[in-house]
Parts: sequence; structure tokens; C-alpha cells
Amino acid sequence: MAYEYFYPGTPYNLEPSYGKNVFTGYTENLSHLGLTTDPRTAAKVAEVSNKLNTGLKVIEVSAISPEIFESIPKQHLEEIKRISKLTGSETTLHGPLIEASGYTREGWSEANREGAARQMRQVIERAHEMDKNGNIPVTFHSSAMLPEALEREMTKEGEKPKAMLIVDPRTGDIKPLKETQRFFPGEKSEFDPEEELKRMNKDVWTDNIGNINFQALRAGDLLRQIDERKEKLFPNLEEEKFAEAKKFMFEKYSQNIKNPEQFEKTTPEPIKKAYEEEFRELDHASIFLKESYRGLRQLYNMAYQQANEKDKAKLDAYAQEITPIVKNGIDKPENLEKFSEVIQKGIKILNSIESPTIFKPLNDFLIDKSAETFASAALHGYKKFGSSAPVVSIENPPAGSAISRAEELSKLIKTSQDKFVEQAKQEGYSESEAKDAAKKLIGATWDVGHINMLRKHGYEKKHLLEQAEIIAPYAKHVHLSDNFGFEHTELPMGMGNVPIKEIMEKLGKEGFKGKQIIEAAQWWQHMKTPPVVPTLEAFGSPLYPMLAQPTWTQASSTYGNYFGFPSSYLPEQHFSSLYGGGFSSLPQELGGQMPGKQSRVTGTPMD
Repeated sequence: MAYEYFYPGTPYNLEPSYGKNVFTGYTENLSHLGLTTDPRTAAKVAEVSNKLNTGLKVIEVSAISPEIFESIPKQHLEEIKRISKLTGSETTLHGPLIEASGYTREGWSEANREGAARQMRQVIERAHEMDKNGNIPVTFHSSAMLPEALEREMTKEGEKPKAMLIVDPRTGDIKPLKETQRFFPGEKSEFDPEEELKRMNKDVWTDNIGNINFQALRAGDLLRQIDERKEKLFPNLEEEKFAEAKKFMFEKYSQNIKNPEQFEKTTPEPIKKAYEEEFRELDHASIFLKESYRGLRQLYNMAYQQANEKDKAKLDAYAQEITPIVKNGIDKPENLEKFSEVIQKGIKILNSIESPTIFKPLNDFLIDKSAETFASAALHGYKKFGSSAPVVSIENPPAGSAISRAEELSKLIKTSQDKFVEQAKQEGYSESEAKDAAKKLIGATWDVGHINMLRKHGYEKKHLLEQAEIIAPYAKHVHLSDNFGFEHTELPMGMGNVPIKEIMEKLGKEGFKGKQIIEAAQWWQHMKTPPVVPTLEAFGSPLYPMLAQPTWTQASSTYGNYFGFPSSYLPEQHFSSLYGGGFSSLPQELGGQMPGKQSRVTGTPMD
């Protein structure tokens, strides 16, 4: 007899081993879990009501698009607050994607950054409408449009940099430093972005000095040619007479001749032609000197801002020397020779000091500028709402985006807190009050699915846990989404390879205290069902608030399970027919629950 004829019995669904294929090993109470609304619609009142029907009591109002967020009427936020009060639920907010650093598709500007800060301040005000008594978490992405500024991958030999974006802080212009190999003696053969940046800064500084030096030398050559042709212009003149004639020539050049008519009458024609030739040379020399002088001023200012004490002393001495010469306008035609001397001395000084930092890592620039924005938004909320101000919770975007790793995000949060304190002190708050408020109102939203995408770059589970450990001191909020590390997909937990149990243990040794919001866009899209039950199964959430109780994982067979075969879970002869339910004879797809008994067309039995 074949083995399939023997019925081994069904597994007992209250056994701890039941459901081990879906249980992540991490158990979480329903009160800590929440569900996000559909970010594609501004109809948030209906969305919140529908999501509350799942049984969860934390709903995150999500409006990723700034346009959609602006389409939510203020009355709807008031209504959401009333719904929350009526149902005993809580709300959080996922704010629109705003590039806090001030970059747009057209580039960076301080005006753009201030515009982003104003937009965030308005989001903070609107978030407060939904919860005027508590510190509603408001999630903003650390970056909304920029790629990873320091591209790295994990190899067998360890972490290896592949490329780095650098920026000119004066303009916001971004340049790439890509992986290159060096073969010249004394240079590292492997790509080192920090060394490459130092080399670039030194090379650019040298090029800038070389450019102004070339223009100054060209002007000097033209002025020397005038001297060398004095015999042609003024034959048989002594040096003193030549100086007078030369002065007269400059006066003529600058249109300051007192008696131009006499000059025209008394000057021989060959001399007139010679003068015209020299005037053209003076024109060229003046243009070269002015351009060189403009570059000299820019380089001097750039160098002085970053100079050490020794180099600053050199620059100060040079400034004292040339001040009496330049204060009356050194670029006048009669001063061209002194003009040239001033520039040549300046070039010599600039070439003798340490080259300043012209380009810096984009990460440093982004963190500095973005922190200004986040601090401004948080302080605005604190000034307006005091102890009930919303929390600015900064989220890591998908790995591969700017400021997406824990070490970068934690630095951004710490810098934002420091800038909050600086700004608050200027507003009259004490330092201790400002520090307490900054720590309370600025933190991290840790998206476990986003950081899992590091796997695409060769990182493994242990590296994801290191990331969680770094961000743990700042974590205030968690986004739950699973994936396989290669695409930005969002599945319920337990359906990908996110090590959620170990991550949550890193985020809180005694349990993570913040809210955990289920984000499962692809589940909604493809399965057309809420991701709540799969998440409760994955987390082994308890069914009832008692010490000894079954979990959703163990009880899943009661209502059917995504991982099982679809089947009818009520008996053919059941309460609807025994106790007078009038719908029991309907076809199953129309509400009846006794399949196979009659035809929809004829009503005759089909047995």
C-alpha cells in the first residue's frame, strides 16, 4: 500500500513549532504596530477610517508627494483628529519628500534651502492639527533626490570605495571622483577618495594661480615692450626726457592731455603712428592686469578664510604693503606698472602658502545644509507649540541614496540637534532647555527595508545589524517593510530576508519603545489585501491581552493562511442552515457557504 494512503493527522496549531515558516522570532504587541495610508491619494479621512477597520490603532497619514499633501484640506486633518479621539487611536505623519539641503534640478542655492525650511515648518504646523496634545512623529527623508555621495561596496577584502561626489561650497556645483588607478611613483595604486580629493584641491589651486600668473606675465611683457621701443618713439632722448615723454603718452592714452590740439599740430606723423601702436599695447596690458587682479582678490579671500596662523601672517603683511597703493585705484592707466608689481607680489605670496580646500565631500556639505533646515523646522514647532511640538523624525532613504547609511544619518541628526541649540539660544532659550528639547524633538525613523538594500552592494546580515546599532541612540520611529535587498519593494515582514528580530533587538535592548509602521506597497498592489494579518503572523502577536494566550501565528489556521492552500474553513452543514440563516442556500460566491449543492442556473442539485 502506498504511503499516501496513510493519514498522519493535522498539526496542532497551538504547538510552538506551528507557523515557524512565517514567524520571524520577534514578538510585538499590536499596540506598537501601525499601518500607513495610501500615499497616492489626498482622501485621508476615508483612508484613516478604512485602515482602522483592520483593527490596528496606529495610522500613519502618508503624503509623499508635496502636491498631494497640499491637496489635503485643513478640515480633514481636524476630522482625523476627531476620528482618533473617538476610536482611541493614534496618528503619525509621513511628510512630503523635501530636499532639505536646498538642491533642486537646477542646482543648489541658499534661497532653495530656506524655501525647503519654510515648507517643513508648514508641515509641522499641519501635523499638530492631528494631535495637539502629544508629540506626533513627522517623518522626513534625509534626502529626497540626490544619489549616494560616497559609493562603496563590500568585497572579500572589506569595504571598498568606488566613487565620491564632491562640491564647491561657494556655488554648490557637484563633481564626481570616480575609481581610478595611479601608476606614477609615490602614488597609491588603489582608489582612495580622500587622497584623490586632496590632490584635486592642490591641482585646482595651482591651476588658479597659474592662470592669474599667465595673465600678469602677458601684461608685464607688453609693458616691457613699450620701454624697449623708446628709441623708436623718442630717438636721442635722455632717460629723464624719456620719462616725461612716457608720462605724456600715458596722459594721451587716458585722454587726459591738456592741449590735444597742440599735440596734433606739433607731433610728427611717425610719432603719432607709434603712439597709436603703443595705445593698443596698453589696452591689452590693462585687460590682462584687470583680469589677473580679479583672480588675485578671489584667491586671496579664499585662502584667508582657511589659512593657518603662519599663512595668515603672510597674507596680512602683503595686505599692509599694498593698501597705500591700491586705495586710490591701482588700475588707472598711469599706474599700470605699479599694478603689475602688486599682482606679481601677490602671486608669490599665494604660491608660498598651504593650498586651501576648494572642494569638499558632498556628504559634509549636505549634512551641514540639511541640518540647518531640520533644526529650523523643529525649533519653529517648539516655539509655536512648546512641549506638545511634533517630532522631526529623519528617515534613511533606500540604500544608494544620499545620507542613507546609519553613520551618515546619525551625524545629520547630531548636527541638527547642535544647530537647534545654537538657534534656540539666539532666541533667548537657556542652553539646558534647548539641549533637552533638541534631543526630544529630533530623531530618526529607521526603515528596515531601505537599509536592507545594502545587500545589492555586497553587504550581509552582520553589516545590517551594525547599522542598526549605530542608529539605535537616535531611533524614535520604525518603518516595517521586507524585501530581498535588490529592489525597493515593500512586503510584509517575514516574506524577504530583512533580519527583523536582530535589528529590533539592536534598536532596543528592553524592547523598542516607538511605533512601528507597516509599509507594504507591493503587497497592496499585487495581493489586493491588507498586510496586517501576515505581519501579525510574522511577529507572533498575541490574540488577547493575557499572560498565556495563543498568537496570531498559532491561530492562523482558524481563518486561513496566506501560506496555506485556499479552502473553505466552515463545514458544509453549519450554523446558517441549522439556526435559520436564510442565505445559506445561495451560491458561495454570492454569500452562501455550502458549495457544490446546487446550480446557479437551474437550482437543481449537482451531487
